[in-house]
Amino acid sequence: MGPSLAHRIRIEAHAVWLAVRDPRTPLHARLFGLFVAAYALSPIDLIPDFIPVIGLLDDAILVPIGVWLFEKMVPPAVLAEHRATATQAAERPVSWWGVLIVVAIWAALAWLAWSIVAFNYA
Repeated sequence: MGPSLAHRIRIEAHAVWLAVRDPRTPLHARLFGLFVAAYALSPIDLIPDFIPVIGLLDDAILVPIGVWLFEKMVPPAVLAEHRATATQAAERPVSWWGVLIVVAIWAALAWLAWSIVAFNYA
């Protein structure tokens, strides 16, 4: 079984982001690709994801269309190179120590914020 649609979209968005930063990519493609990557990677959507079916449908339709249009603007070799890099990055193992450190930092910041609020209203 192949990769899921969400996994494929994530790889394509990463490839677009890498291509946007490549000097071989034309300026007009960079500007358009920036919007595509930002929309694909942003937690803010035109239709929020928590709305059943329709919320995820915009990602499944708009991002592939944006990637397809971006693909028409970029030299094929450039995008192929960045797709390969994005695919390799997606196959790397997750650093659980890194995840643990980030979660610990967020937990400490949340505790600090709660302590400040609780102290000021006590």
